[in-house]
Amino acid sequence: MACIISNILGIYLLVLIVRAVLSWFPISPSSSLAPIISVLYTVTETVLAPMRRVIPPVGGFDLSFIVLFFAIEILQRALCPAGAGFGIF
Repeated sequence: MACIISNILGIYLLVLIVRAVLSWFPISPSSSLAPIISVLYTVTETVLAPMRRVIPPVGGFDLSFIVLFFAIEILQRALCPAGAGFGIF
């Protein structure tokens, strides 16, 4: 059960990374990617928004993403030791 949760967290981590990469490119609202980006933002913003209220930006840089990324990594390793999961991450 713990490894299943770890794999779900791995998928969420992948969603975070995709959101970060896509944020570097300007996407118009009429683009075919707009609905996908909307879903990515909705899924990730539910966790990132509360973190932003607690963790202030440093020099205009949003640290909440990095903190969430490492928190998920640590939680994954605590839940499922290396080699025991499905191998997603």
